[in-house]
Parts: sequence; structure tokens; C-alpha cells
Amino acid sequence: MATNVLVVDDSSTSRKMLMKALPSQWDISVTQAANGQEALDLYRTGKVDVMFLDLTMPVMDGFQLLEHLQKEGLNCIVFVVSADVQPLAIERAKKLGAAEFIPKPVTSDKIIELLGRFGLQ
Repeated sequence: MATNVLVVDDSSTSRKMLMKALPSQWDISVTQAANGQEALDLYRTGKVDVMFLDLTMPVMDGFQLLEHLQKEGLNCIVFVVSADVQPLAIERAKKLGAAEFIPKPVTSDKIIELLGRFGLQ
């Protein structure tokens, strides 16, 4: 059964780069969202197992989305993928339920290591 992956970033280029970094042998179904509100709507369908989430986006940013997910009883694994590598941003994301923080640009090796660590591959 395929793992449902949601890639959330306002940059289509960043979404494409992240999707290219996902292991080709991983049995997944990938959906994309351009902002936190789109991601929240997709999350509420119940078809998100793993989310790769940017922090800086219009409409609803990654922190706001994490707050909503936390209030709704987060039931997916969220990996924050961001260029904002400030210690306070990383700490805040993790306090809001992010499983891990991945600095941009993301690499395939980092994704593979992360998936293995979380038993997702």
C-alpha cells in the first residue's frame, strides 16, 4: 500500500526538487500544496501519512499549519524543509510537532537517511 506524501512549498521549483530527492523505490502517492491552507485542507481528507513542509509561505505559513495540525491531533509525520535554519525556528517547529528539520537544499541522501530512521522505507 502506497504511503501518501504531501509536499508543501510555495515554490514549484522547490517542490519539484524535493520530489526528485525522494527515493524512486519508495512506494508513494505524492500530492502538492502551495501554502499552509491548501495543505490543511488536504490533511483533513485523511490521506496524508508524511508531509514535507516549508515554513515561509503566503496565506498560511508552516508554523501556522503546524499549530492547526497540533490542535487537530497531528496524525502524520511532518518533516520541515526550510532555508530558515535559525535555532529558534528549528526549536519552534519541533515544539509544534515536526519530527525533523531538514535544511534546504535537500539531498536525496538526507531524505533516504531520514526515511530509514523513521522506518518509512
